[in-house]
Amino acid sequence: MNEIIYAGRHEMMLTVNRHAHESWEFVYCTEGGGEFSFDDGALTYRKGDVVIIPPLLPHANSSEKGFENIHLNISMPTLSATAPSVIQDDSNRFLLDAFRAALYHYQCSRPEKDIFLSAYGNLICCYLAAYQKDKRRSPVVEEIERDILEHFDDPSYELDEYMRSLPFNYDYLRKLFQKEMLITPHQYLNNKRLQIAAEALVGAEMTGVSVTDVSRLCGFREPLYFSRMFKKKYGVAPSFYVQSRRGSNNSPIQDSDVMKVKPLEK
Repeated sequence: MNEIIYAGRHEMMLTVNRHAHESWEFVYCTEGGGEFSFDDGALTYRKGDVVIIPPLLPHANSSEKGFENIHLNISMPTLSATAPSVIQDDSNRFLLDAFRAALYHYQCSRPEKDIFLSAYGNLICCYLAAYQKDKRRSPVVEEIERDILEHFDDPSYELDEYMRSLPFNYDYLRKLFQKEMLITPHQYLNNKRLQIAAEALVGAEMTGVSVTDVSRLCGFREPLYFSRMFKKKYGVAPSFYVQSRRGSNNSPIQDSDVMKVKPLEK
């Protein structure tokens, strides 16, 4: 967990083309600002912000005046985020120090670099988790999120039924959740299921777990529906993803786990 598998830097740029990563991406804006665009929305950011992007999620980065950043790919971070989000560094810029140190140790050839990278991966995730908690959210939104996280792997879980049991108007809850979480409750639920499934598929060959087993373990009643949702969100079928992972075992390891993504059809 919290393993830094890649670290890089962008000098002043205006665009980064649409792509995705097999792991989580953390982008610290060191200068300027801009916008990350996703299939279903966008996030603006500025200097001192960290943009968190889940794995296999196609995205592009653009700016009118330019941006500079340090970007890390981290495997299985210990964060509660399931959707793209922006977290602001504090006035002491401790996160910036950690990102710079992680970049330095990733690029250096010191024999103990792995030890330092492990330490900085844990430190960065601890900072981000703490800053996530500082963002005030309504108690009822936290309650809905907690219920989703407790039951997402249950195929019989009925999110609508749970939300209608709360002493608030259903539409009000849905809009409030979306306002504070930047995603609807059902999108949050599906994202959580799909993210856990994507991580499970990585080790599916070693454990002997089938795609059907993964879908059910992650809360999907129908394997075909799971495959459809997986391909819609990540652009690749679960079975193809497993095959591509198997084929990559004999390939040279690249600097990053970046995956090229075709532009959206207009």
